[in-house]
Parts: sequence; structure tokens; C-alpha cells
Amino acid sequence: TDRKKLHTAPVGQVFRLRPFHVLVATGGGYAGYRKYEDYKLEQLEKRGIEVPVKLASEWEVALYKSVPTRLLSRAWGRLNQVELPTWLRKPVYSLYIWTFGVNMKEAAVEDLHHYRNLSEFFRRKLKPQVRPVCGVHSVISPSDGKILNFGQVKNCEVEQVKGVTYSLESFLGPRVSTEELHFSQAPPGNSFQQQLVTKEGNELYHCVIYLAPGDYHCFHSPTDWTVSHRRHFPGSLMSVNPGVARWIKELFCHNERVVLTGDWKHGFFSLTAVGATNVGSIRIYFDQDLHTNSPSYSKGSYNDFSFISNNNKEGIPMRKGEHLGEFNLGSTIVLIFEAPKDFKFNLKAGQKIRFGEGLGSL
Repeated sequence: TDRKKLHTAPVGQVFRLRPFHVLVATGGGYAGYRKYEDYKLEQLEKRGIEVPVKLASEWEVALYKSVPTRLLSRAWGRLNQVELPTWLRKPVYSLYIWTFGVNMKEAAVEDLHHYRNLSEFFRRKLKPQVRPVCGVHSVISPSDGKILNFGQVKNCEVEQVKGVTYSLESFLGPRVSTEELHFSQAPPGNSFQQQLVTKEGNELYHCVIYLAPGDYHCFHSPTDWTVSHRRHFPGSLMSVNPGVARWIKELFCHNERVVLTGDWKHGFFSLTAVGATNVGSIRIYFDQDLHTNSPSYSKGSYNDFSFISNNNKEGIPMRKGEHLGEFNLGSTIVLIFEAPKDFKFNLKAGQKIRFGEGLGSL
């Protein structure tokens, strides 16, 4: 008689499924299924079997977007900042090294106990001599990674992987004012692609480099150029591995990205750092006002920042090979630039490349 009463909720309330939970569970399950499909495609490619392009439908893209990748990425970013006990560092980092094939012999500090948290380990510096900067080629690789695609931009479309394209204007956003880029104004009737080409006889080129989780996470200046403008697009944080890039058209236009534009000796030059799942931040060393992966944003929005000011008429000069920024984990770098028609890439699609190696030259 003195026992306390146990109040229970009706069974219907206990097992009530909310729409958000259904979306997360369904989207997460589907994302896992896609990962398995990507694995099968990679195995076919290794055997030399050409894989036909099969693009995702609108509902598949919407379902994938229902996964809270931005929230998960922020949580991952915070987890990376947690200081690990000294005794736990070597086992944790060794597991990561084994999983993703990290070469710690290239690291400036090889002792795993030196890195207090995962973030420091991801952002580890390299020994100076292991990445010599090529002096022959006018454009070098800004990072370690895998070449997904390269070549001339045609019909205002850029290939993210073979056979899958995205809109040049959607990716870069509206044309930056000519006052900031020191360029002559192109005729208003020209296409967006033609407006970027500022010198007669030049063509527009592109190169896409995918950084895997085990790659060196910093990126550098690919050439001698001046950065005049930064445009930040908040957006999704879907995976950008080659399997997903082959599956989702305009993937790079959906994802959060930071576009740096300016000019080099041949005209227009841009470098875009594209965010991805578990990339908690994109950092540009000279841009302290940049904050990526915020909790909320307006769909389709972007914000601009000019490095041209009354005190700085030229912008930010960057030397070839100079430190430019870093990812929290791994992602994609897209170069879009103009150059004379005799510019040639020294690359093969799918090849591995390291920071400092030549991409192409005149």
C-alpha cells in the first residue's frame, strides 16, 4: 500500500515516430546504401571496367539532403577539439593511419603523442623537403589528392567527373565587379564564360582535385597570383568522393564552398575550396572574417568580401606554393582560370598527385 505509483504513457505515445526521426533514419540508411554502391563501383574501376553514368533523381538528392550532415559535421568538429589522454593518442591515431593509409614519415612531427587532439593530427605539417615546388610548370597542384577531371570549360559547363557536369555560373556565382579584378568589362551580351576570359586568344580551363581523408589536409597557392575577392556559399555538406560526384549532378553547387577570385599573369584565376561531410571548417589563413558551417543559413544565399580597400589597392599577393588554407578533414579543390590556347595539362584523370607537382604549363 505504501508503494509509489508508476505512471506510464500510452503505448501509442511511446512509439510515436516524428517526421524528423523518419527522415534521419531513412536518409541515413540510404546514405549507407550509397556508400556500399560506391565501393562496388570502385572495385569495378580497379578491374578496368568502365562504369556507366547513372545520375540521382530529384527525390534521391532530397532524401540524401535530409541527413543532417551539417549538424553531424559540427559535432565532428567539436569532437576533434577534445584533448585525448596521452595513453590514448597512439592507438587512436594508429587506427586512423591504418584505415586511410597515412604516411607519417612525411610529417614534420612523427611522434603521435605530440598531437593533443584529432584536429591537430589532421592539420599536421609536412617536412619541407618532401613537397618540393615544381619550378617548370606555371600551375602546380595546391594539395595532395586525386585528379577527378581537367580540361577546357565548354558551353558554360564544367565536368566534376567524366560525363557529369555543373553550371559554371551557379558554381562561381554572379560576376565579380571589374573594379575589384582590374579587368576590362566584357560586352554584356557575352555568355558568363566569355565574360571571365579577359584577354583575346585565351581559353578558360578547370581542374578538380579530390582530397581523401588520409591526404595532407592543407592547401597552397597553385601559382603566383593576387586574390581580390572571396565569396562564401553556405550549403549542404554531402560527401564529395568520386562515387557521389558521379551520382549527383551539380554536387559542388549544392555544397558549401569558398570561392577565391583574382588574377594572374594571364588574366582571371580562381580557387574554390568545396566543403564535404565531416569537414567542420574551411579555413583561409589571411581571411579572419570567414566562418563556415554555421548552424543556420538561407538557401541559395552567399556573402562577398573584397580584399581591395583604400589601404590595399592590389589585394592579397600569393606566391606559388605559399600556404593558403586548410580543411578539417578532406574535400575538393576546384581551379578555374584563363590561359592562352597553348596551355597544356600534364595530367591523367584518376591519377594521384601531391602538392607541389606540376599541373600544366604553356
